[in-house]
Formats: sequence, structure tokens, C-alpha cells
Amino acid sequence: MHAARLHEYTDDMSEGLTIEEIDRPTIERSDGVLVEVIGAGWCQTDNHIIEGMWDEYVDQDLPMTLGHENAGRVLKTGDEVDIVSEGDQVICHPVQTCGTCRPCRLGETMYCENQSFNGLTIDGGFAEYLLTSERSVIPLPDGVDPAEIAPHADAGITAYHAAKKAVAELNPGDHATVIGVGGLGHIGVQCLDAMSAAEITAVDLKDEALELAEDLGVDHTVNPEKDDVREFIDSVTDGTGATQVLDFVGADVTTEYAPDITAAGGDHHIIGYGGHIHEPAQALVNGEFSYVGNIVGQFSELQELVALVEQDEVDLHTSYYDLDDVNVVAEKLEHGEIEGRAVIRP
Repeated sequence: MHAARLHEYTDDMSEGLTIEEIDRPTIERSDGVLVEVIGAGWCQTDNHIIEGMWDEYVDQDLPMTLGHENAGRVLKTGDEVDIVSEGDQVICHPVQTCGTCRPCRLGETMYCENQSFNGLTIDGGFAEYLLTSERSVIPLPDGVDPAEIAPHADAGITAYHAAKKAVAELNPGDHATVIGVGGLGHIGVQCLDAMSAAEITAVDLKDEALELAEDLGVDHTVNPEKDDVREFIDSVTDGTGATQVLDFVGADVTTEYAPDITAAGGDHHIIGYGGHIHEPAQALVNGEFSYVGNIVGQFSELQELVALVEQDEVDLHTSYYDLDDVNVVAEKLEHGEIEGRAVIRP
């Protein structure tokens, strides 16, 4: 089969991955599921993996096939698989879990002590076929296109995971702020709008992104290049600040907003990453706000997100590319030239 492989880390996205012929994976466990990939979303994390940003956090045995936002059609299953069968269309949670460690018993998918992560620690879906497990596949409702829904396997579930935590702390009349209305942020906006009665402000450098946010239901928009974000949030919240801030950028400039725009006792959720947090301890003590990390989400949360998609509450803005175009996509994303999500069709 053809696959997009990472052989060495590089900052040059134009030659990050190579398309080559490798053996099709085979099922070696009774719970294995072999999926014919119909759509695989490209994520900013893929760029970070190519750059080597994840090397110090996880073991990566190169060469490796990237791609962790995968959906497709079941080609073959192991002997003990019974929730899906050949021909079923599925979306694949990126993490394959053991099911027996304590975090798994608690339903904490991302904390599994024996996990494998497609496209990060093992081969992913920028290929014609993907090997996963029964614990990681979710059957898709009739009429849902795997290529359209594929980015929800990471981008969608990550945005939903953060939004769900934020919604639990939002009461009617409270204010939420979404920083970055890109590939994840435009999903986060929709999840907040669908699940809460809070007012929502969107922050982005692109007017097109802010226009999209307005179409998706936000109440206010602000462009940092045109207006002061701190003053704007102060004005629309009557000086109380945003109870929940969802930061889909995670740059130094956005994490620095927290002490000034987060309400007392509120949370600044870090979803995007690449920057740092450099705040005096006294700033957190005075405001009693919290920085909250977010990484992907639980298997059950992906099920919940699929339900929102089926109910037409969450829609993806996608563009499609062939497998041979993976490096083109990487470059486009690096330069901020992709609106919404890019999907590879192997």
C-alpha cells in the first residue's frame, strides 16, 4: 500500500514526508480491526511531529506513517470483534487502549498506561489502510461521510473535550471567550453554542475567521490587530471577565491574556500549544483563575460528538487533498493558508 512516511525531523514542510510503498498491516490480535482509510485529517500536530516537537515526550520509532484523524470502512476484523464487521463505516479514536489499567477502568482514555497513538507512536492513517482495535472504533450513522467526519477523531474531540469542561462551569449570563477560530476553534465555538447559554466572544487575527464565527453563532468578535482584546473583553463583560477562556492558539501572546480577561475563579483552557506560560504566581493568587490543559478526549466523548454531528449541531469546514499532496498541505497550514480542516483522501 502507499503511505506518507516520516524518516527524519525537519523544519522544511515541503519535504517532511515521503510517499512510498510499504506492506499492508495485518491483524495479529483477536481484537484487531483493519480499516480502509477514506479520510484522514491533517492537524497542526502533524507539523509539530515533523518538526520533532514530540520526540522528548513520546517514543517515536522512525520511519513512521503519520495521520491520527482517521475514518473509513472496515476491511477485516479479528476473531473476537463483534461491535463492527466487514463493510461498516467507522471513525477511529487515535488512541488504542488496554482496557485493564486503572485509568482505563475509570474511562480516562488518554491516561491509559499502555496506550498506542496512531500517527504519533505507531503508524497512522496517511495510508490506504490503518490497523487499529475494537476499543478504538465507533460505527458511523447512515449518511455520514467518513471523509467529512475524519477530523473529528482529534480536532473535533479535542475541541469538544475542552468545551465540555468549560460548559460545566458556565451558567446562563456568563461569558466565554474563544481565541483562534481555525481548524479546532470553529468546532469549539459550535460546541459551546450547542451546549450552553453563555455569551461567546471570538478572537482571531483574520477577519474571515471572525465572519465564520459570527455565522456559527458567536455574540461578539474582536481582531487583536484592530482592537485591544483586554479592553474589549472588559467592555462586553461589564468588567467581570470571561468565566471560561478556550485558547486554541496557545502562543505566548494568548496565554498572557489570562490574568486580564479571565473572571475571578475562571479557567483559561490551553488547547493549542507551542508557546509558554510566564505569569507571576501572584497573578493566579489574586484572580484565583486556573490554566487548564487539554489533550484529545475520551472515547465516550467522541461518541457524544458524533451524536452532535448527526443532530446537525456541529459542522466541519473542510478541503480535500490526495495523498501525494501531504507536503503541500503541511506548507499551507504552516503559512495559515487553510481555513477549517484539510482532509487527505488516500
